[in-house]
Amino acid sequence: MSLPASLPTPADLNAWSKNTMGAHLGIEILEVGERHLVGRMPVDHRTHQPMGLLHGGASVALAETLGSIAATLQVDRTKQACVGLEINANHLKGVRSGFVVGRAEALHIGRSTQVWEIKIRDEQTDALVCVSRITMAVIDLPAAKPAQA
Repeated sequence: MSLPASLPTPADLNAWSKNTMGAHLGIEILEVGERHLVGRMPVDHRTHQPMGLLHGGASVALAETLGSIAATLQVDRTKQACVGLEINANHLKGVRSGFVVGRAEALHIGRSTQVWEIKIRDEQTDALVCVSRITMAVIDLPAAKPAQA
């Protein structure tokens, strides 16, 4: 697979997330690379579980957001889309406040599937909080039908 001629900027990708769950959770893209993507998410009332810790589901939402965007950047978006097949996560350490930073790295970029590993760390301590892996299916978009006269 070949990458688009130029990668979008973090600002471009943050604009994609307007009115999405990622925006609601405060997820922000920080860095875009050819085979990686970095973003962060606040640990606050939006992402806490009842005991005041980062909710595991919020970590998975960050992982899926980063993996999905990173996968999408690997295809021609006018012809293909990437959709999640499977995601898993190991929650390793609790976080109560601040931000967590996720880094998605490509493990496999194929014609029909992609696999991404996402490591989420506490921004203050750099402690590993969660390790996730997402498998994405690459699907062809329906061909545009010509307008009828």
